[in-house]
Amino acid sequence: MNEAITARQVRLVGDNIETPGVFSIADARRMADEQELDLVEITPNADPPVCRIIDYQKFLYQQKKKQKEIKAKAAKVVVKEIRFGPNTDDHDFNFKLKHAENFLKEGSKVKAYVFFKGRSILFKEQGEILLLRFAQELEDLGKVEQLPKLEGKRMIMFMAPKAAKKK
Repeated sequence: MNEAITARQVRLVGDNIETPGVFSIADARRMADEQELDLVEITPNADPPVCRIIDYQKFLYQQKKKQKEIKAKAAKVVVKEIRFGPNTDDHDFNFKLKHAENFLKEGSKVKAYVFFKGRSILFKEQGEILLLRFAQELEDLGKVEQLPKLEGKRMIMFMAPKAAKKK
């Protein structure tokens, strides 16, 4: 930017120039000073380097503003948890299944886990079967991101909503 540009000649482009072209660095700096703007190097590797006459602070402000907008528009992932015991009966299973269906329909991820208390850790297979049955029931609404995996006293499985089909 300005005095830090070391090339002898630069190619000027942009809206603030009557005739874009190749100028000596002294002429380019003089043109920028006359307009009370900054000479900014855009493509330093080109031959000659490409420069633009702009208000650099305004440019930085606009870049930050664009980044903020992009960040605000980014989809925020919501993870909803559903907890089972290793011996969850059918009624409770179906009740929690309906909740999971609603979560997936609204676009949230579902973290289903079986929590083993005390000696119930002996029923690891039952917990895994329960989670796989859960995934099978929700097959049409979501896809399994992570198969059941034992972490400490929990067996965890993640499901993400399937993308809506475009017509």
